[in-house]
Amino acid sequence: MASQIVSAVGVMVVGVFACALYYWLSDKTLQVIFPTPRDDVQRASRNLNRRAVVRPWLFLGPALILLGIYLVYPVVATFILSFYGRSGTVFVGLDNYRWALSDAGFRQSIFNNFLWLLVVPAACTFLGLVIAVLTDRIWWGNIAKSLVFMPMAISFVGASVIWKFIYEYRGAGQTQIGLLNAIVQFFGGDPQVWIALPFWNNFFLMVILIWIQTGFAMVILSAALRGIPEETIEAAVIDGANGWQIFWKIMVPQIWATIAVVWTTITILVLKVFDIVLTMTNGQWDTMVLANLMFDWMFRGGGDSGRSAVIALVIMAAVTPIMIWNIRQANRETGGH
Repeated sequence: MASQIVSAVGVMVVGVFACALYYWLSDKTLQVIFPTPRDDVQRASRNLNRRAVVRPWLFLGPALILLGIYLVYPVVATFILSFYGRSGTVFVGLDNYRWALSDAGFRQSIFNNFLWLLVVPAACTFLGLVIAVLTDRIWWGNIAKSLVFMPMAISFVGASVIWKFIYEYRGAGQTQIGLLNAIVQFFGGDPQVWIALPFWNNFFLMVILIWIQTGFAMVILSAALRGIPEETIEAAVIDGANGWQIFWKIMVPQIWATIAVVWTTITILVLKVFDIVLTMTNGQWDTMVLANLMFDWMFRGGGDSGRSAVIALVIMAAVTPIMIWNIRQANRETGGH
């Protein structure tokens, strides 16, 4: 443990030093290439302008190179790979895309992803907004917010293990250690294998992500609520508006842009959901989503790089428009800065 900490600290120190050295050397290089002689004002002015043009690109250079290597190149390579067969060496044209359109497992994954998109962003945003409003009105609100936000500190796998104990099922006649089955049994019901119930098991998995992401939505929306001018709420109270009307007609419209950003941010996360499904069901019992299907085709049963590439492109095509809109909305919120 100690050696790992020392190693991590060493990497951070070396990294910071290397970055500072790069920027210093870059600036010195610019001064050499574009000198500013005191006896030639026109040339000095021209070189200063050239420095101003080149310097941002020089400083951004390493980041752009890394983006090209780790983002642009994989996208292009994946697109090319989608036209090849299982081994990635035999060109098959559009066969992988035809397979995707006709495969029942792919259609099931699309349907499941659609369910996740309908339920999770809406539930997280709504619950986060309601909790943000309620906790601002009670003296122990900060404690409540901390408790709601706490699941954000847990990994998706860790959260799934916790909820696996909640959904745990033991055979007939055995003591049910799963919290949900214990409650059902206490009220005279029959214990169920919750994560194996077709269709409904998807919702039981969604609860895990809702539990994790509601804290994120609450924090962002709570900050937005604090930015609402008190004058507008006081004016609504004077005009006779009740709490329900103030919430829906005064508060929500003023933070609608923030609600949209939270919604789309969670939507992007939902489109890439993987860990929860893998940990809870491994995609069994009709719970497969696109990311897990891609993983299965790539790394199991001998692997099929062509089909997995097609699924990866479908996920990227679904995420990209939402991400672009989210960035534009965030820029609009900050005034383009």
